[in-house]
Amino acid sequence: MPAQSDPSQTDSECYPALIVPAIGTWPRFDSPLRLGVMASGTGTNFEALHDAIACGDLDAQIRVLVVNNPGCGASERARRLGIRCELRDHRRFASREAMDQELARTFKNEDIEAVVMAGWMRIVTPVLIDAFPGRLINIHPSLLPSFKGMDAIGQCLKSGVTIAGCTVHEVLKDVDAGPILAQASVPIFCDDDRERLTRRIQTQEHRLLPWATAIAGQRWRSARETQG
Repeated sequence: MPAQSDPSQTDSECYPALIVPAIGTWPRFDSPLRLGVMASGTGTNFEALHDAIACGDLDAQIRVLVVNNPGCGASERARRLGIRCELRDHRRFASREAMDQELARTFKNEDIEAVVMAGWMRIVTPVLIDAFPGRLINIHPSLLPSFKGMDAIGQCLKSGVTIAGCTVHEVLKDVDAGPILAQASVPIFCDDDRERLTRRIQTQEHRLLPWATAIAGQRWRSARETQG
């Protein structure tokens, strides 16, 4: 698909936001995608997924949200939106693998088709990755493969680059290294600080994540049909 330039998405400046692949006709499925969502913080990307479903764009259901921080904003959003939320506090598990075994069990019990990491601030292990091969996706606040790992926005500001953005990608064992599904870019201005750039990137995250989930859904359903 061609790129999309959308000048309407602004904070305090007027700028074009480039999304690739461009947001076009949203795919429909024979039954809605059955999603599990993982979040650690405020949950704005989780709510963006919900809103895209509610308005009829993203043909999906969020069957469960899992959070790892008690009382986080994401859990409050789930309560307000009427979506089931499960706490899996990583502090109570002996290892990352034990945590991921419980996550996989939780999602499989809900007959989840795929998992969306919507601001999950923990590294996942092959235990969870292998439970949903090719069906575990993540959103990261940089234009991968640049600025992997923690504090991507801080890395970006320190580097001197003039374009930032966000990426939705499949999750592999290597952090932020999986195949890219979609990206959105925004400019960096000379007077930007972390807060302003974060806000600009998050605006595009909320648009990109539902769209990339729909794109991924086409692949998941095509693979299922091929496998019979």
